[in-house]
Amino acid sequence: METFEVLLTRQFTAPRELVFKVWTEAEHFSKWWGPQGFSLEISRMDVRPGGLFLGCQKSPDGMSMWGKFVYQEVKAPEKLVYVQSFSDEQGNTVRAPFNPNWPLEIMNILTFTEENGNTTVSFSGGPVNASEEELAAFEAMKPMVKQGFEGTFEQLDQYLAERQ
Repeated sequence: METFEVLLTRQFTAPRELVFKVWTEAEHFSKWWGPQGFSLEISRMDVRPGGLFLGCQKSPDGMSMWGKFVYQEVKAPEKLVYVQSFSDEQGNTVRAPFNPNWPLEIMNILTFTEENGNTTVSFSGGPVNASEEELAAFEAMKPMVKQGFEGTFEQLDQYLAERQ
């Protein structure tokens, strides 16, 4: 049985429709997603059940990492569920470059709730079909994963502030 726990909950001073839009439209997503200082080039972004996101993150020193999302559930503007993996340029799943035991697939579940014009995003997830070694690798890196997403959410907060 898979266990999914909330990794992060963050409130944004923006309406839910806008927050959902910047998660699901390439021209917005590429401007804020990923580690601080990295750029994101989107090759494909088809946000629908069974659809695929394929993109390449580039570090400030020029290192490239491809990744993909396979969307499982898209319920605008309330919920987004996707399986995230590292990939090659064609979208084939590959091992993470930083750890050979990193899970091949991570399920991410996002819920968007609005109250008084503010939107709360709850982000939860965890490995899918993972071995014991993969589960251990994910568990060991969870604090770093959370820290990475906090930085990404900080960039999202700044991006949303510029759009209002």
